[in-house]
Amino acid sequence: MSNSCCNPPDGKDRRWFIKFWAGTLGALAGMFPVLAGLTMVFDPLRRKGDSGKLVKVANLEALPKDGVPRVFPVNADRTDAWNKFPQVRIGAVFLRRTQEGAVTAFNVSCPHLGCAVDYRESGVTKEFSCPCHNSQFELDGAIKNPRTTQSPRGMDSLEVDEAKLADGEVWINFQNFQPNKTEKIPVG
Repeated sequence: MSNSCCNPPDGKDRRWFIKFWAGTLGALAGMFPVLAGLTMVFDPLRRKGDSGKLVKVANLEALPKDGVPRVFPVNADRTDAWNKFPQVRIGAVFLRRTQEGAVTAFNVSCPHLGCAVDYRESGVTKEFSCPCHNSQFELDGAIKNPRTTQSPRGMDSLEVDEAKLADGEVWINFQNFQPNKTEKIPVG
């Protein structure tokens, strides 16, 4: 009578055991680079955008008290999916100091298609004007003539931080908005 526990295993069982563990360990070892690659691909989706952050634009004394809007560049740290660029131009704004001392801010991008809006002054006419499609805006950002303009909304106003304004600095909540929409929808 032969005892199966004392008989050596045949070669077929031994090869299966080696193939099984080699395949299992190889799959586990191959999973690590795949997981590392997936985390790198999906990492930008986890990050929050920088739109709508407070940015210092100018000192209050740089704004004239005559009520004429002036263009100021907006510089801030810019971050894309994998890179960070310190203090680059991310846009521009019109700043205007009123007679009462309040400061208004408008994004220079036209709400129609994003062209840069200009300020024009001729005689008694003071207006913002988009040279691309001839949209005109009042000094408060409202559409000047709704029947002839291409713009779906007035100029995009930006929030000015009143606490920083009291300290003599103009900080704004800078955002870009989707063009050619009737509502202000932030980009990013």
